[in-house]
Amino acid sequence: MSTAIVTGPPVPGSSLESDLRALGFEVRSASDTAEAEALLAAVPADRRVALVDARFVGHVHALRLGLTDPRFPLAAVPGAVTAQPAARPALARELAREAAAGGATALAVDGLVTALDADVHRPELGSLVAAVPTDPQTRNEARQAVAAVDDEAIRLRSAVKSRDGFFTTFFVSPYSRYIARWCARRGLTPNQVTTASLLTALIAAACAATGTRAGFVAAGALLICSFVLDCTDGQLARYSLQYSTLGAWLDATFDRAKEYAYYAGLALGAARGGDDVWALALGAMILQTCRHVVDFSFNEANHDATANTSPTAALSGRLDSVGWTVWVRRMIVLPIGERWALIAVLTALTTPRITFYVLLAGCAFAATYTTAGRVLRSLTRKARRTDRAARALSDLADNGPLAGFVSRTLRAPLGSPFLVALAGVAVLTVSLFSGVTWAPVAGAAVYTLAAGQALARPLKGALDWLVPPLFRAAEYGTVLVLASKSGVNGTLPAAFGLVAAVAYHHYDTVYRIRGDAGAPPAWLVRAVGGQEGRTLLVTLLAAVLTAAQFKASLTVLAVVVAGLVLVESIRFWVSAGAPAVHDEGEPA
Repeated sequence: MSTAIVTGPPVPGSSLESDLRALGFEVRSASDTAEAEALLAAVPADRRVALVDARFVGHVHALRLGLTDPRFPLAAVPGAVTAQPAARPALARELAREAAAGGATALAVDGLVTALDADVHRPELGSLVAAVPTDPQTRNEARQAVAAVDDEAIRLRSAVKSRDGFFTTFFVSPYSRYIARWCARRGLTPNQVTTASLLTALIAAACAATGTRAGFVAAGALLICSFVLDCTDGQLARYSLQYSTLGAWLDATFDRAKEYAYYAGLALGAARGGDDVWALALGAMILQTCRHVVDFSFNEANHDATANTSPTAALSGRLDSVGWTVWVRRMIVLPIGERWALIAVLTALTTPRITFYVLLAGCAFAATYTTAGRVLRSLTRKARRTDRAARALSDLADNGPLAGFVSRTLRAPLGSPFLVALAGVAVLTVSLFSGVTWAPVAGAAVYTLAAGQALARPLKGALDWLVPPLFRAAEYGTVLVLASKSGVNGTLPAAFGLVAAVAYHHYDTVYRIRGDAGAPPAWLVRAVGGQEGRTLLVTLLAAVLTAAQFKASLTVLAVVVAGLVLVESIRFWVSAGAPAVHDEGEPA
């Protein structure tokens, strides 16, 4: 329950109190500032509280945006301010000052907001009306302005992301927003819709796993349905302002779980038809995960960089003024909408092998295009990166105890972190394809030294944001190559499970950093070995064990890693102190 304190004498014909009750507020009235202070003090400490000028005239959705969004401790629109429990002391202090200055006078809510200015979120209202008229004429004009604008239409439009892909914008959002409204009116929550999207995708994966043409057609149709629900959950959250910590975690992780489970379903379906495409499925998951870490690393490196200018970025900005280029550039990076539509159509009409071939080619082109553009921006950009950015990149690197020991022991940096990491990855790559049994172990040892040296100093160089993607490619690629070489049926599915578990850990790290919660706890990184420790362990297992034993060891390792990271991740994201990450972008 939330409490709204309406300050000032009641206004005849006003629907303010009924509007506030419709938004879930318990309404109390205060005739002056001193009474408002007393009522605020009497509200239980665990409640959200709002102060609203009795003269307020405006749309209900303007009040909703200003008073009910759970993401902001303090928020305001003209004539109204709200505070969540953590921010109530600041509101109480300013109200006490107002009361001390003129306790028997009517409270000037907007003046109170001005005093809190540095901490108050003010939502963009656009054509929505929120005003505090001071005379009958302006009140009548404000009411006419309210009647002239359909706030429900605005609410529906604002439920859709401002920057979405072509497929989502033109083939999903025109109707999914109405599904979101239907869900809101029936009391469904975004988390329930997110879960429905996951279940639909898992059923699609199960249909693909049948290996029949009917199963593939059903899988493609269900995958599109899952994506529609995936759009709906975010639109429902924006429509009803139901943002939550748990919802942020579910939305951030389920997209990856759905897509990678579908890859596994396609591989199982192909196996039923006698075609082994597990290597392609694993390759697709690795490529997609590496694409994402490129996005995350680049964004974190430049999140708060100063003097952040680049001729390449300026060119991109000029291209944005040419409408059609915006959609072309959004499509060629193959974002989630386009990618899932492509997968669904290919599943229904072709074979899993063709689906993976086209997917790998498309994602490889998209990865090359985006990475090349970001490298060019980095080389031409005059930017000074902060300690926060360097710390985020270090956390994304996921170095474990072995690399940490190297960093502490060999303190003199050998060179640029990016070049050192690149050299280590190159040595590891050559060793994997050398054909010598113990060469990968030696290559992994050199790679471990390079991983430690790469983080011996802060990652503030122009291309140091590439260090985490290099490490992801090295670790996942090692598992793929060694599993492919084993020649034992079932090894590649076990490798798929291991990479999926580790990738979840890395995605979890990303979303913690984006929520300003820092990296996962040090004990978890040590327990799962760090990226260099797991890479070295896998090469050792491949060298000393038989092919059958190697398959079993990968399975055990996948179970252990998945168990540890899932338990800690669930504990963190459902805890009261975990941050809510509301992502308005569409991940590639």
